[in-house]
Amino acid sequence: MARHETAYRFPWHGGNQVELLLDGQIFFPAMLQAIAQAGHQILLEMYLFESGQLASRFIQALCHASQRGVAVHLLLDDFGARSLQQTDRRQLQQAGVVLGFYNPLHYGKWRRNLFRDHRKLLIIDGKLAFIGGTGLTDEFDGHHQSLAWHEIMLRFRGPVVGDAVQLFSENWQRLSKQTISPAAPSALHRRDQLARLSINAPSRMAIKRSLLKQLDQAGTRIWISTAYFIPSWKIRRRLKRAAIQGVDVRLLLPGQHTDHPAVRHAGRRYYAQLLRSGVRIFEYQPRFLHAKMMLCDNWASIGSSNIDRWNLRWNLEANLEVLDEHFAQQLQAIFEDDFEQSREMHYPNWLQRPWHRRLQEDFWGWIARKLEGISQK
Repeated sequence: MARHETAYRFPWHGGNQVELLLDGQIFFPAMLQAIAQAGHQILLEMYLFESGQLASRFIQALCHASQRGVAVHLLLDDFGARSLQQTDRRQLQQAGVVLGFYNPLHYGKWRRNLFRDHRKLLIIDGKLAFIGGTGLTDEFDGHHQSLAWHEIMLRFRGPVVGDAVQLFSENWQRLSKQTISPAAPSALHRRDQLARLSINAPSRMAIKRSLLKQLDQAGTRIWISTAYFIPSWKIRRRLKRAAIQGVDVRLLLPGQHTDHPAVRHAGRRYYAQLLRSGVRIFEYQPRFLHAKMMLCDNWASIGSSNIDRWNLRWNLEANLEVLDEHFAQQLQAIFEDDFEQSREMHYPNWLQRPWHRRLQEDFWGWIARKLEGISQK
């Protein structure tokens, strides 16, 4: 794979160190520790930020950092932060945290309200960064929720951190017309993993383009985990074709635990055609599967982007792609553990599902098509 591809916003970089952090009880302490150790700059971009016990811990950490002289920039999606109470917002601002909101909701904006910032980025001193699918809400925190959402984050160092800083800075400047001081270049790491920051934006669909390319090129496996599954016909066609050609194609999707049952029903209407082509489908049982992971041979992509049309069309998204055999083996182990805790769907049994489930799929599928049509007008 070439290290520089002009069709993508950012190039491949060698010399990175990327670590998998599974579930909130692992990645939240790591993120809070990084904030506590920040020396001069904290950049945090988040979709969901809701007042609660977890949010209070992060607010306190960000305020302490600002008060000791660290420049703290917090960029939140206006819709995703609608449950962040005014008292919490004032506390941040009074401590010197610079607070910004992406695309404030307004009745007169109509369709423009659909554009949301769904990225999840934490960057410390331009040297260390986190990316993934979490929100700063109690639902992700295993210390407070027995059925905390199943999620994954990456902690990474190396040259690719500089691209994350640039991405955040460009978004911040568009919103506030203010620039952020650039960080010093990140040093190479002995781990030397090849990585690239991949993004989706209204004018650039690099995450989807990269996925389609990998689906075409995969020779042994395509394993995908997503919280919301309403794939485009291009993705469905490639999944079916790969399975027919003998590639091990597996989808890891939410089971009964989900925050949007309607989306689950709408996505399930594709099960029959996929199963018939040899795609294996697993529904995760213990709790809500919110992780967004893609593994095609030794290529991996983890971040904020789900495999649904809405996500890929309207949201700002950010994934980290990694091309490294050792990293792929680690991610494979996570997938295999999740498959063990899932219920696999089988084509003959799927055809015998109750009529009321078929009705739910048809109804919510019809709603999804209507919404898609409205959004394109």
